[in-house]
Amino acid sequence: METHEFFLYLLVILLTARIFAELATRLQAPSVIGELFAGVVLGPSILGWIEPFEIIKLMAEIGIILLLFEVGLETDAKRLVRTGTKSLVVALIGFALPLALGFALGYWVFGLSSLVSLFIGGTLTATSIGITIRVLADLKRQHAPEGQIVLGAAVLDDVLGVVLLALLYEFSIGGGVSLINAGKVLIFVVAFFVLAPMAAKLISLVIRRFDAVSEIPGLLPTTIVSLVLFFAWLAHVLGAPELLGGFAAGLALSRRFFLPLGIVLHEDERFAHRIEEQMKPIVHLFTPIFFVFVGLSLNLREIDLGSPFIWIFSLSLFLVAITGKLAGALFIKESWPVRWVIGMAMIPRGEVGLIFAELGRISGIFDNEVYAGMVIVIALTTLFPPLVMEWFYGRYGDRLPASAPS
Repeated sequence: METHEFFLYLLVILLTARIFAELATRLQAPSVIGELFAGVVLGPSILGWIEPFEIIKLMAEIGIILLLFEVGLETDAKRLVRTGTKSLVVALIGFALPLALGFALGYWVFGLSSLVSLFIGGTLTATSIGITIRVLADLKRQHAPEGQIVLGAAVLDDVLGVVLLALLYEFSIGGGVSLINAGKVLIFVVAFFVLAPMAAKLISLVIRRFDAVSEIPGLLPTTIVSLVLFFAWLAHVLGAPELLGGFAAGLALSRRFFLPLGIVLHEDERFAHRIEEQMKPIVHLFTPIFFVFVGLSLNLREIDLGSPFIWIFSLSLFLVAITGKLAGALFIKESWPVRWVIGMAMIPRGEVGLIFAELGRISGIFDNEVYAGMVIVIALTTLFPPLVMEWFYGRYGDRLPASAPS
């Protein structure tokens, strides 16, 4: 690809992603749906203007790492402690049931291999904490009892999802499921989660000192992006996906992070807030490229839409994706309206589900037809729950406990 062609493609990707994201938001849909659709329109499915070139893929991978950094940055580990066993039950059942049902559906019903079925189940475990937070905030219920349970469960779901992603990554590069490789990855992941955040916290102290005396603007985003990329490289060296490094760096720099093993460092709230504010433009520049790339990688023309498989496959997984998350909320001791709204809030897969699906595609685990089915399920589970939640709160909001002040 010529340099001037790349500039034109990047221009089209960024502007189209923004336009479709704005349209999606005005239609009361998550912006990620608009960015995904932008890729479908630009790619081989409709217009065929842009192919998923290697350089775009590289920028998309940077977008994934920065996206997981933002997820880690927004993660409140203390929230899980405050909401207690209810969040734990919702997260564990909502994680295990879709994984088991998705695997069973792929392996025994559709006759897919064990590795493909594991990736299907893994993709269905995801919950998009970003979409969940946005919906609850729009409804002014993020501080309500059910909002606290949902956000606590989403925190744990994120951690479990990243660990599962590391396992699936190892299986994909190893060519199959191996208990020895799984044990090795789990040891590396635990060590990484314990040591990397502490290292990142210490490095952030050095960055803070330099930021206080630097007379050149831009030191903070430069050093934080460098830190994220370093931890992404370190995660790869330890045998885990690079995404894990971005998540760990974000977790460590979160204003709400507490170090394990009783180690406490003085927390500068203003410094942590500046990290969030100065990193957001960079994150929001790269992450749409990832979602557009997902759409570019999906060639709907190669899929026989008249084939019963794609529709039966998508519908079956859609039902599993919904029931698996709803079931987690049914096991806690709350009123039925609270249980239903908690279950609905855990359904959106969003960007987290797309990360799983994309890993399955680039590693050759998903063929185009299975990948398309997974993207359809992720899109539907991302689009419908926010709309249903708005309707539910409008009709049954008076039966829910009052929201606590922020």
